[in-house]
Amino acid sequence: MREFASLVDRRRLPKGPVELSADAVQRAALAKRFGLVAIEDLAATVTLEDDGKAVSAQGRLNASIVQSCAVSGEDLPVTIDEPLALRFVPEQAVEAEEVELQESELDEIAFEGDVFDLGEAVAQSLALAIDPYAVGPEAERVRKGAGLSDEAASGPFAALAALKKS
Repeated sequence: MREFASLVDRRRLPKGPVELSADAVQRAALAKRFGLVAIEDLAATVTLEDDGKAVSAQGRLNASIVQSCAVSGEDLPVTIDEPLALRFVPEQAVEAEEVELQESELDEIAFEGDVFDLGEAVAQSLALAIDPYAVGPEAERVRKGAGLSDEAASGPFAALAALKKS
């Protein structure tokens, strides 16, 4: 079972915007799935539009998460505010050959039958919006304490500059 399921039947699309909001249990499960300390808030507003057998979805994703700094491991509160532009398309039999996607196809999500999971699409959009290399204010201090320096100070030109000084 998906953590944030919100099934929509493409034959009976809602007339106005769909409001999705994850409860505490859903947020905790998604935080575990995405390797986050916590998801404090997750909401999306999406307008669905019939596009033949496909469905276009436009809206906005808002979330407040806590993730770990990639260097120091400290907790980092992060606010995510992302536009959503998705297209749900009926799954088609694809032969096992290499397929090159066009830019317009990158945000297409295949579904079987007449029902698609809008909540899962929002969850996956959240996962894509998370910066896996986010660093906090203590990162530089931790780098220096561990004897790590930035790339510019340790690259080949830095070594050449050190030779010139001697």
